[in-house]
Amino acid sequence: MRSRGMMQGAVALAFVVFVSGCSQPLSTREKSTLVGGGLGAATGAIIGAAVGSPGAGAAIGGALGAGTGALVGDQMQKRDTQQADQQQQIEQQNQELQRQRQELEQLKRQQKDEY
Repeated sequence: MRSRGMMQGAVALAFVVFVSGCSQPLSTREKSTLVGGGLGAATGAIIGAAVGSPGAGAAIGGALGAGTGALVGDQMQKRDTQQADQQQQIEQQNQELQRQRQELEQLKRQQKDEY
């Protein structure tokens, strides 16, 4: 009876998280936290069922999985941010190179016209 109530509570919590997350796209960190929590809860429930306490196993596994998922997601998000910053710098440098090439061509034409 107690594990059924915990399971209903977990489902209700998952539903609230899912619905509240629909307002805007999830970040990499948030996605990893949710996936880690879900996988941890499922694994914990399976292990907990083997020892007679699936609710506690799901709760412990969910917490550990969410924590691990958040850490992994944070690192992935930092990497994505660094890559985006590098790409922006590359684009700026390419624009500057293009501007300098055009300026060089203009100077060559001016020199050619003077002679």
